[in-house]
Amino acid sequence: MQTPKAFRILLLMMFCVFWIYGCGYQLQATGKPLHLNIASMAIPLMETPSTDIGFEGDFTKMIRREFVSHSQIPLVSKEKAAAVLIGKVTDIKTEPLGYRVTDETFDVTSSRWLKIRLAAKLVDTETGKVIWNAPDMAEKASFAVDSSDPLKTRYNQRRATKKIAQLLAERIYLKTMERF
Repeated sequence: MQTPKAFRILLLMMFCVFWIYGCGYQLQATGKPLHLNIASMAIPLMETPSTDIGFEGDFTKMIRREFVSHSQIPLVSKEKAAAVLIGKVTDIKTEPLGYRVTDETFDVTSSRWLKIRLAAKLVDTETGKVIWNAPDMAEKASFAVDSSDPLKTRYNQRRATKKIAQLLAERIYLKTMERF
């Protein structure tokens, strides 16, 4: 039995409509927040319990870089901003990931996890209203431990810190722009 030509055309047209409109989700490539009007934004230095020099700067720089490179929202000082991103690193932990047995008497850590928790929120400066709040964002990254060279271990840990900062920056950007 042969399908009528009109029916096949109708099926083809329906397929095209579903293909074009998909599930209704649309990506926004304008560099402006979805369903939100932010004229300008401030991203002050992140607070942290870390005593490492430059730790706050690494986090803040990554977040600012994410907004500068992907959005059209101008970054300005806190006093001139329509919205302020407030962030605080709440916890920093390292935990053993891998061990190496030496002389069959004790274990030596060969790699570790670096785990960082961050609380962040975006606040409308005019009304004081919290636009979004993420009190418990967390990411982790591994780094190699070199028992013979502590400077190399420190370098590896700093790279893991920057990787975590980048992951958290991307999540903060999406939370602001795409409203996930």
